[in-house]
Amino acid sequence: MTEQVALYHWEPNANSGKPMLALAEKGVAYESHYTDLLSFDQHKPEYLKMNPNGTIPVMKHGDRVLTESTAIMEYVNEAFDGTALMPEDVQARWRIRWWMKFMDQWLGPSFSMLGWSMFVGPSVRQKDPAELDAAIERIPLPERRTAWRKAISGNFSDAEMAESKRRVALGVEMLEAELGRHDYVASDEYSLADINWFNSTYSLPLGQPDLAGKDRTPNIMRWLKQVYHRPAVQETWTKGRTDLASRYRLVMEEID
Repeated sequence: MTEQVALYHWEPNANSGKPMLALAEKGVAYESHYTDLLSFDQHKPEYLKMNPNGTIPVMKHGDRVLTESTAIMEYVNEAFDGTALMPEDVQARWRIRWWMKFMDQWLGPSFSMLGWSMFVGPSVRQKDPAELDAAIERIPLPERRTAWRKAISGNFSDAEMAESKRRVALGVEMLEAELGRHDYVASDEYSLADINWFNSTYSLPLGQPDLAGKDRTPNIMRWLKQVYHRPAVQETWTKGRTDLASRYRLVMEEID
C-alpha cells in the first residue's frame, strides 16, 4: 500500500510553496491542510506536536514527519517517481544547490522582511492587541517572536529595510545574469532551484517594478512566463486564499 502524504502549508508562495510545487510536479497526491499563518495556526498545540519550532510547512509521509522546505523538496524528488527535479550532471546539481543555499540563507530573509512589512504585519495588525500578545508569546523561537513584533508594529528599522532592499536588488541583478546563461536557474532544465526561486520572485514585476520588468529584466520575464505556464504551478495556486493569489493572477496577466 502506498504511504499517505499530508502537507501542512500556508499560501503557495515562499516556504509553503516549495513542497507544494515539488509534489505537484512529481504528480504526488497529498492531503492538503491549510495552516493559516495569519491566525497563528502554526503555534497551536496540535501543530507544535508535529513541529516544536512552529514553522511552516510540515510534510507527513507515512510515519515520517519532515520539516524545512528546501529539505522537503529534495526528499520529495528522491522519494517519489515522476519527473526528475534534479539533473544528472553533477556540476549542474552543485550549481542548483548553490543557488538554493544563496536564496535560503542570504537573500530569502530579505524578501521575507519586505513581505512581512508590506503584507503579513498589516494583515494581522487589526486583531485584538491582547489576542496578538498571547499569540506571540506562544511562538517557540525567540527570533520569530521578535520578527512578529516588528512586523505587527511596523518597527523594522530604516537600516534593516535598506539592507533588505539592497540585497533584493542585487539578487535580481544576479538572477537576470544567470538566466542569460541558462534557460532556468543554474541549469537548462527545470529543477528544484526554479521552484525555490520562483516562490520568492513570482510577483517581482508587480511588487518591485523599479527592479524587474519587460525592459529592465527580459531574462527574468521570460523565465517567469515559462514557470507561470507550468500546469503544476497553475494547479498549486488554486489553493491560495489570500490577496497573494490575486497578485499571482495579476502578474500572469502582465507577463502574457
